[in-house]
Amino acid sequence: MKKNCPEDFKNFTAEIKVASPGRINLIGEHTDYNNGFVMPSAIDKKIYFEMAKNDTDNLARIYSETFDTYVEWDLANIKKSENSWENYLLGVIDEINKLGKTFSGLNCIINSELPIGAGISSSAALECGFAGGLNELFGLGLSKMDIVKLSQRAENNFVGSNCGIMDQFASVMSKKDHFIKLDCDSLTSTFIPAKLNNYKLLLINTNVSHNLADSEYNTRRQECEDAVAVIQKEYPEVSSLRQVSFEMLQEFKGKIAPVPFKRCRYVLEENKRVTATEKALKNDDLAAAGKLMYASHRGLQHDYEVSCKELDFLVDFSEDKEYIHGSRMMGGGFGGCTINLIEADKIEAYFAEVKSAYTKAFDREPSQIIVVPDEGTIVTKLQ
Repeated sequence: MKKNCPEDFKNFTAEIKVASPGRINLIGEHTDYNNGFVMPSAIDKKIYFEMAKNDTDNLARIYSETFDTYVEWDLANIKKSENSWENYLLGVIDEINKLGKTFSGLNCIINSELPIGAGISSSAALECGFAGGLNELFGLGLSKMDIVKLSQRAENNFVGSNCGIMDQFASVMSKKDHFIKLDCDSLTSTFIPAKLNNYKLLLINTNVSHNLADSEYNTRRQECEDAVAVIQKEYPEVSSLRQVSFEMLQEFKGKIAPVPFKRCRYVLEENKRVTATEKALKNDDLAAAGKLMYASHRGLQHDYEVSCKELDFLVDFSEDKEYIHGSRMMGGGFGGCTINLIEADKIEAYFAEVKSAYTKAFDREPSQIIVVPDEGTIVTKLQ
């Protein structure tokens, strides 16, 4: 690996540009891998790619402006890298190869606006943007849904993160100024206008990342799958928590251990909250949507147990503010951001107040990101 980009590489003329967005999730956390409902949207913060074919048969030349790192890969010999960001791209190449699609050497410059570890899915933006760029550059004939699915497989199979499909779907399929109600079982989706009126979506980043995140994510997934296996003994048609009703779950209260039982209860309740949020948004009832966000956080805090003291502090601090309708942790948990539905003209004063209190409590400053629901991945052909 070479740390800095060679001068001759920097001067290539891009044939295509890609803008691949991060995503938020208004509500519906840890439900996607249980085939439930989620409500994400792409945001106006993106990863940008400039790409062109080069005159080699199999050399990929990649420069990350974000990390000031240049790498070269032999496309005929793809193997895992020690640098995690590279593996999202290598995984995409691996999955395209598995589809029997072929392409030649390329040059690519990447620049990201997305903070790492904030829970706004920079990984899916990397995967989907790179896949979309390769598809256009080499005429691979992949549909948007093909790109969504192969990007998820790249993360599952190559990177080794057993994520659901929400992040990739939102990154590719989103529509400007809309949320998506996504059914992760059927992959059918409904676009809901994001009529926020005088409110905005404020992300407050705890700027902590606890080591628990990856292991506990996999543990939660396993707990849900183990509970489904118990239910299947009497209801063989059940393949995920999506087919489980509250009444059915109650039948197994003594047969499923207490901790997995409350994980399941949370998932069923969160699915119900997503549907209720859809109704609230369609009725222009932001106050009702905000109450559901708070309820979501309490479920994640107490039943699913994926929050942390920093996230809980930020949600607690917001709760008595009449100009904040809702707040909850967003993403896998154990760090990252809260998402807050807040009056636009109160953001500056509120963030100053919460920043002071948070810094005093944890000796660490939070950061803010104001986001707007935006379009999914956009690929532009330049020549």
